[in-house]
Amino acid sequence: MRKEPLVQDNYYHIFNRSIAQFRIFDNAKVLDRFVQMLNLYRFTDFDYRYSEFSKLTRINQEVVIEKLKKSGEKYIEIIAYCLMPTHFHLILKQIIRSGIRDYMAKVLNSYSRYFNLLHGRKGPLWEGHFRNVLIKTDEQILHLTRYIHLNPVSAGLVSKPEDWRYSSYSGFINRANDKICLQSVLDVTPQRYLKFVNDQIGYQKELSIIKSILIDDYTS
Repeated sequence: MRKEPLVQDNYYHIFNRSIAQFRIFDNAKVLDRFVQMLNLYRFTDFDYRYSEFSKLTRINQEVVIEKLKKSGEKYIEIIAYCLMPTHFHLILKQIIRSGIRDYMAKVLNSYSRYFNLLHGRKGPLWEGHFRNVLIKTDEQILHLTRYIHLNPVSAGLVSKPEDWRYSSYSGFINRANDKICLQSVLDVTPQRYLKFVNDQIGYQKELSIIKSILIDDYTS
């Protein structure tokens, strides 16, 4: 049981990793699928299993997505995200009661079914329940987005955050690239955000301090 309920209109850092740090996001196909799951399951009216949705023609998929956008009701808003080979980071705003819990259950259970079927395995995929940290200030949100967007650089996967396709960073520096994140919560221009992130790339020790404050040394 969680000690405190997740509350509407509050912002949370949500993160989880694979059991035994198994590489669950190891190619473009599965990463693209998880991003699409993040996008679609935030809508309360999305009543497909993702395996069924993925079999629709591209035109029919676009029709479904347009209907979801028009209905507008969501469990959550996504502020930022980053997928890593063994874990993920999300910054979410809860919209309706139990929104984050219901949303994460759909995403994680759907991906577990897909991954287990793909690899012929059984059993849990995630290291327990997702973790959550309440974000209390706009400054904390801003610094946390930088932290998660620099995760691929810190891990040596890429030299620049814009080279990692599986985060919301490209949408922060070029809003035309973003389809799923609500960025209006941050009062910063793309140019200022680009500088804000780039100024920090060379200071991984400072990032480790932010990490200890914001996520309690949970993951790298």
